[in-house]
Amino acid sequence: MDTTRQKKISKLIQQELSMILLKRGAEFMGKMISVTVVRVTPDLGLAKVYLSFFPPDNREDALELVRQSASSLRYELGNLVKNQLRKIPELVFYIDDSLDYAARIDELLKE
Repeated sequence: MDTTRQKKISKLIQQELSMILLKRGAEFMGKMISVTVVRVTPDLGLAKVYLSFFPPDNREDALELVRQSASSLRYELGNLVKNQLRKIPELVFYIDDSLDYAARIDELLKE
C-alpha cells in the first residue's frame, strides 16, 4: 500500500520524466516513449519506472539506451523538481508489457 507521499512523488516523477523523454526522444532510436507507471519505495530512494515504446520493435535495444542514460535523466529530473524533493530517487527502468498482455487476451477471446 502506497502512502499519500509516495503517490504524489510517483505522479510528479511520471509527469516530469515523460516531458524529458518526449524532448529527448531522438536519442532513443527515434521511438516515442511513454512513462506508464512509476512506483517509489517507502524510503523514497528508488523509483521503478515502467516504459511503453512505440513502435514496439527493438524496444529492448531502446530500453538499454534509456538505462545507459539513466544518470543524465536523473540529473535533468533533479533540476526540474529540486524545489519539491530533497533527494532524487535512483531510476530503474522496465518495459511495461501490459498493453501486449491485453492485446494477447483480446486475440484469445476473438478465437
